[in-house]
Amino acid sequence: MKILLPVDGSASCTRAVRYLARHWPADAVVTLLNVDLPLRKSIAGRLDVDSVAQFHRDSGNAALKPARRELTKAGHVFDECLLVGDPGTEIVQFARRGRYDLIVMGSHGRGVLKSLFLGSVVTKVLAGSKVPVLVVR
Repeated sequence: MKILLPVDGSASCTRAVRYLARHWPADAVVTLLNVDLPLRKSIAGRLDVDSVAQFHRDSGNAALKPARRELTKAGHVFDECLLVGDPGTEIVQFARRGRYDLIVMGSHGRGVLKSLFLGSVVTKVLAGSKVPVLVVR
């Protein structure tokens, strides 16, 4: 079973990581994924390409750190991937291209009204993915 675990370093993502660590299927191949939002053009335009890439690597590694710690503590082996783009779109595309069987995500637990105005990565993934999504709250 291939499982995609998108993380952003938040407490809700850490809950999803802990849930998966406790309920890890014996045949699971898990990939941690962090999708960093692109820098605003006004900022990225003032930096060289290497500095922008380093910023995204540092940001992604910081977001993966809590998940790495939890899964390693539980004795699980996993892969990692860092991307830059719109998180909802990138997660759906990555899951499709990688032929994942399940996406496990943490939800911040915002109400319906706030999600309508703020937009939600989980909502975008649920709407766009043909891969089953397990949302942990």
